[in-house]
Amino acid sequence: MIFQQFFDPDSSTFTYLLGCEVTRQAVLIDTVEHDIDRYLAALAQQDLHLVYTLETHVHADHVTAADALRRRVGSKSVVHRDAGAMCGDLLVTDGIHVQVGSLDIEVRYTPGHTNGCVSYLVGDRIFTGDALLIGGCGRTDFQQGNAGQLYDSIHKQIFSLPDETLIYPGHDYNGNIVSTVGQEKRENKRLGGEKSRQEFVEIMANLKLAYPKHIDVALPANQACGNIAVKQSA
Repeated sequence: MIFQQFFDPDSSTFTYLLGCEVTRQAVLIDTVEHDIDRYLAALAQQDLHLVYTLETHVHADHVTAADALRRRVGSKSVVHRDAGAMCGDLLVTDGIHVQVGSLDIEVRYTPGHTNGCVSYLVGDRIFTGDALLIGGCGRTDFQQGNAGQLYDSIHKQIFSLPDETLIYPGHDYNGNIVSTVGQEKRENKRLGGEKSRQEFVEIMANLKLAYPKHIDVALPANQACGNIAVKQSA
């Protein structure tokens, strides 16, 4: 498998490029609009054809490049059917497998940060979006967030995987790039050490987080898969 990780410093967002070495087909997970040229350069350099852009959820902190890439290279947008983005070309549900050449991408429904969150399991790694971060997790105080539901999602869909499974999150704010299921089960400040569901709910209720700085632009744009016209009229 061809694999490349990108980082956007403005929103601390990770984007992931996965490609099939045989068919040269590829996907991008959680794109950022202003990084399109970086993605296209990486695709061209490795002679890859972008088939899908996959969203882990409707983002509130940056605008996705899904619509722009759809228009530029003909890729299709993949989102969960409950994400609130009916603009997606492929609306997926829990347990669906997306096949891209030799890549088998399993959709795991992980709501709680938002109602439409998914994680993507590909071989020995899982792309967790904002559901599970390295040492933390996504906030649960807006976009249909639910702390108890997030706890259940993480334990059922992520912590149930083998400890050596690699975790690639949607964001990091501390210079980390990858973790493992075992590490997060032991050390995650909000979920690790066998914290109970009630302990987690209480932690999330007392975070007192600031309002996301890009949400008023990003949310309506991403509900339209990053459509430029929607973003400009928001």
